[in-house]
Amino acid sequence: LSYMYMYGGGIWITFNEMRNLREDNDKTQQSNSRLSGYIPDMYARYERGANELPIHHLLALCKFYNVSADYILGLSDKKTVLK
Repeated sequence: LSYMYMYGGGIWITFNEMRNLREDNDKTQQSNSRLSGYIPDMYARYERGANELPIHHLLALCKFYNVSADYILGLSDKKTVLK
């Protein structure tokens, strides 16, 4: 699951599931960054938790990979398929 850690008084999450989904589907950070118009470096920052993941990007990833937001957020270890 994702790892949460404190940084400057806030909670940051590293999105291991984002990376795992990308790698399991043979995608690159560059190809995934095109989903929402981000540059690849920004997508990499989201994956490692250096920047907060915007909700619209989370939703795009959920739709693209057909998984729940709970899985990407690390709240569930099941890749619940969206209907």
